[in-house]
Amino acid sequence: MRIEIDPERPRPRAVQQVVRALEAGGVVVYPTDTCYGLGADIFNKKAIERIYRLKGVPKTEPFSFVCADLREISRYARVTDLAYRILRRMLPGPYTFVLEGSRQVPKMMLTKRRTVGIRVPDHPICQAIAAALGRPLISTSATLAGSPIFEDPREAAEAYGKNVDIVVDSGLILPEPSSVVSLIGDEPEVLRAGKGDVSLFEAAGA
Repeated sequence: MRIEIDPERPRPRAVQQVVRALEAGGVVVYPTDTCYGLGADIFNKKAIERIYRLKGVPKTEPFSFVCADLREISRYARVTDLAYRILRRMLPGPYTFVLEGSRQVPKMMLTKRRTVGIRVPDHPICQAIAAALGRPLISTSATLAGSPIFEDPREAAEAYGKNVDIVVDSGLILPEPSSVVSLIGDEPEVLRAGKGDVSLFEAAGA
């Protein structure tokens, strides 16, 4: 099912429709500030396994996840004073921050080092879905195994068919990966330079 949602004024009823699908163990395609993503409730193992199959990647590669705000991040990750200052300055935005995961995080969402990648995208629809769900959702680009990231949600709806429950259409999004920054040990390290400006971290490490 494809539903259109205006990114400037997300309709609460449409957002709730997406949330109900997630709560029922569904997989959805939703917009972020970097690309269209495949999303599921991080506490629903079967839904996450569906995404692994669609992506064609091994379960040994944990997905990042989207939180609604900084308060929610503190429930799922260990946030030091320095990390909090950085998160408050840079989020919402096109960044994935690697932090030490808390006990609230399902094991399959943790790396071997018990770290997590967390996002708070600067996109009204994404934020509205995460806030209404009340818990994080998967953050991984909307692709089929071996295919490019979908720019047009109509193409995603046609390609995925019944393999996803809802495709949220907010118009074309030209994909550009988020910048990935590790904050482990209070030593910011740029792991991937993407859409988010990383000059602040590169200067700090110089």
